[in-house]
Amino acid sequence: MAAVHRDHGHHGRADAGDQAVRPLRRGQPVRRLGKVLVWAALIAFTVAFIYPFIWLLSASFKPRSEVFDHRILPETFTFDNYIQVWHEAPLALWMFNTLLVTVLAAVAVTITSAMVAWGFAYFRFPGRGPLFGLVLATMMLPGAVTMIPVFLIWNSLGMVGTLTPLWAQNLFGSAFYIFLLRQFFLGLPREPFEAAKIDGANNWRIFTRIALPLCKPAVVVTLLFEFQAAWTDLMRPLIYLRDSTTFTVPRGLKALLDQFGFGGEWHWEIVMTASVITTIPMIILFFIGQKHFVKGIATTGGK
Repeated sequence: MAAVHRDHGHHGRADAGDQAVRPLRRGQPVRRLGKVLVWAALIAFTVAFIYPFIWLLSASFKPRSEVFDHRILPETFTFDNYIQVWHEAPLALWMFNTLLVTVLAAVAVTITSAMVAWGFAYFRFPGRGPLFGLVLATMMLPGAVTMIPVFLIWNSLGMVGTLTPLWAQNLFGSAFYIFLLRQFFLGLPREPFEAAKIDGANNWRIFTRIALPLCKPAVVVTLLFEFQAAWTDLMRPLIYLRDSTTFTVPRGLKALLDQFGFGGEWHWEIVMTASVITTIPMIILFFIGQKHFVKGIATTGGK
């Protein structure tokens, strides 16, 4: 009888344990369903974002009569478009002009914005807060407000028709990048800078040898942002460029669209092919700097 009672007690404890585990097991399908829904949503958004480029890539391998047939896999696969586009337009020259403008613009705005941001983050001086607020207030001005005065300045300098106005404006920094870099600089400890100053380092050496290497992710983010902005900029080339030999890629694509698209010969396959060729460098650049880009966004946002 005692053994029977012990067995009943053992089974009672087992039943109680099973009842405690059952709610956990019941919650597992719910969590799995949630993960499946999250993955499904991510895949759907990914397809929605990359589908336009996939369609563009597919259209570049189609003859003119099949460009808008909405087939992902071309029924008639041809490389003639990639050969013809180099004969119809000086695409190599346009890409060189764009690369030159983009590199100069990205380097100029990164260096000048970092210098200003370092000044606001490291130095203590009267009126620092209001002055920084004034810098941020410039972001509230629409580009259309300053477009005509800036054009008149460059025209008086005789620079209209050259590539200089497309990048030289970045020598004065950018309020957005100044804010971005300043937030990162503020998160750095001051002890290494004070120690370097005690050792005899001047402010420029502290900035270039210590501060900039410590904020490498934010610098890479600034470079990538401005590289993409300058590479895809169409407004300023439309305003300042006159000769096709000075065209950048966006301005050249606009010329191709005018020639072969709307009101032209309707050679949309040429326009699609040129668009693919000019888009690929940005994709390659993003994959090269993806690690620093993600790290810079995460750390800057956290700071």
